Amino acid sequence: MDWFTEPGYWLSRLVFQRGLAGLYAVAFLAAALQFRALIGEKGMLPVPHYVRQVPFSRAPSLFQLRYSDRLFACCAWTGVLLAAAVACGAADAVPLGAAMAMWLVLWALYLSIVNVGQTWYAFGWESLLLEAGFLAVFLGNASVGPPVPVLWLLRWVLFRVEFGAGLIKMRGDPCWRRLTCLYHHHETQPMPGPLSWFFHRLPRPLHRVECAANHVTQLLVPVLLFTPQPVATVAAAVMVVTQLWLVFSGNFAWLNWITIVLALSAVDFTLFGAPRRTAADFGETPVWYVVTVCAVTALVLVLSHRPARNLLSRRQAMNRSFDSLHLVNAYGAFGTVGRIRDEVVVEGTADPVPSRESAWLPYEFKGKPGDVKRMPRQFAPYHLRLDWLMWFAALNPGYARDWFGPFVTRLLENDRDTLRLLRHNPFPDAPPVYVRARLYRYRFTTWPELRATHAWWHRRLLRDFLPPTRLAAYDEKDGPDEPDGYD
Repeated sequence: MDWFTEPGYWLSRLVFQRGLAGLYAVAFLAAALQFRALIGEKGMLPVPHYVRQVPFSRAPSLFQLRYSDRLFACCAWTGVLLAAAVACGAADAVPLGAAMAMWLVLWALYLSIVNVGQTWYAFGWESLLLEAGFLAVFLGNASVGPPVPVLWLLRWVLFRVEFGAGLIKMRGDPCWRRLTCLYHHHETQPMPGPLSWFFHRLPRPLHRVECAANHVTQLLVPVLLFTPQPVATVAAAVMVVTQLWLVFSGNFAWLNWITIVLALSAVDFTLFGAPRRTAADFGETPVWYVVTVCAVTALVLVLSHRPARNLLSRRQAMNRSFDSLHLVNAYGAFGTVGRIRDEVVVEGTADPVPSRESAWLPYEFKGKPGDVKRMPRQFAPYHLRLDWLMWFAALNPGYARDWFGPFVTRLLENDRDTLRLLRHNPFPDAPPVYVRARLYRYRFTTWPELRATHAWWHRRLLRDFLPPTRLAAYDEKDGPDEPDGYD
């Protein structure tokens, strides 16, 4: 079936599959290490409470049928181990049907997590991982040649990721059209990385070049993915270089890395000296596999109608799923860029009656800015979900209404699982009596300030985000209330 397979893309498929499996492993690892405090039975937004309110049809998940922390942990760690095995080549060492089953299990397990993850999983890269993971089920393994329909569908995903991001920028914040957004973005992005300070301090003309290059990469280059080789390979390579620039300049979980992996699926590695393979190097393609791939291709094309219309709409939506299985989605990022950076700093005190003289000790987060002298760290592709949501909380307290009160409660209880999400607990021996949160305005220091103070950030107090709050007296009938003072 010469029309169905393209043996020359054997290495492209291999790189894509191994890279995607590695990202699956990171995603499952983040779920396994963070879920108890976030969505566990005693978490801030418990899964059992959520599934009682949301029907299976809206959020299909294994955990709609039964939930326990032990079951969730089992699924997450199973995902880590299976993804690691696939990344090491396990799917190429088994028959085609078994390889497809491996990928299908990874997709189904992660779908089950995302669909009960609530606001902690409301990020575009979750849907992107699921969409790419679904197509990976039908990409085959070393026993068959790479299927052409799935290779084109992967380019369609990549096109929507890049082109959607480009359009949302041109339709959104005027600074993108003026080429001035990067005067601010490196400083105000959700989680700066170790090089973000240096990127922010680049000359402004270079920031304008960055903006212009971004528009070219996201609005013009994606069209070239559908042209013959070697043009498509050049387009994919440009996208890879652009995404690596973003990797170095910030922490965006696995968004950049999965975009790189998708781009590599469009690269013809024989142009760089990779061995050429022919149909004779693979086994005969089973008829059932051909029929399955064609059926899935037709399904994806039908489901692409709404995402395609969204691209053309003046009211384009970012990071939206049009079906509960996250099969074909809309993507986009940073249609609006903030000009200022506010941070919520959470503190506790052991004083029974807070006063002006009370010693308030800060809770330090792993990734988000806090201590002004601590250089930002690199965490991507790992995703620090609490740190990201704290960024949204500083933008608008409404984003934190559902979970910030439970978060403070758990700090007042010295909850072990919640404290594991933080870098430093200032109350290791006994919980604080009061916790408060204050809103600060942060900015990167200048070169002279950095040399004089060794501080990466300068900050000034704006106002209280949450006044001093304690646990209410324990009621034997109702149990402990939420913290006093939280609205």
